[in-house]
Amino acid sequence: DCPGKEGTGGRKRNLTLLRNKLYMGQRRRTEPMVESTSTTGDHGNLRRSQSDRTEYSQKLQEKMAPQAVSFTPATSPQEDEEEEVSRRMMARRVKIITELMQTEKDYITDLDLCIKEVIQPLRNKQIARFDVDGLFSNIELVHHLSAKLLSLLEEATTDVEPAMQVIGEVFLQIKGPLEDTYKIYCYHHDDAHTMLESYEKDEELKQHLRDCVQSLK
Repeated sequence: DCPGKEGTGGRKRNLTLLRNKLYMGQRRRTEPMVESTSTTGDHGNLRRSQSDRTEYSQKLQEKMAPQAVSFTPATSPQEDEEEEVSRRMMARRVKIITELMQTEKDYITDLDLCIKEVIQPLRNKQIARFDVDGLFSNIELVHHLSAKLLSLLEEATTDVEPAMQVIGEVFLQIKGPLEDTYKIYCYHHDDAHTMLESYEKDEELKQHLRDCVQSLK
């Protein structure tokens, strides 16, 4: 009995050892695979992590780009509109001043012609029935005052920035002389018109007037 029992116990121990060896062998075969899988997973995670950081960096740059531009002060639509209105008003003001001065120049030219080609020749003829001063009133004083006004306008605008051109001061400065001069001219206007109508009925006087007008052409 004892030998038989020992044989049976030995076989059990041998089976136990065999199972342990098989288990260890399987473990050795499977452990590299597990390690390989784990390593591959780490590399995959690493690649994903780098990709995520790159994508995040790109998105951050895109978000920061508009902010970089925003450091430059931008005007609002209302400010742009106000600036445009201001430019148009200034351009209109410059145009009005230019036209005003040109009108005054043209007026002075007409007065020059009237004095040189009409009044002076009629005075030189010394026609007894022709009242030159009554017909033309104080037109020579009007000419002088207009030349003064133009001179002041040119002084206020020459080499002066449009926004700094003070035209109103010119008219305030010459306001008194203008009123005094044109009061006389306007006061005699109706009388001068009546006188001209009477001269046109006289053929001799009418011819003198016609000669002066022809010289103007």
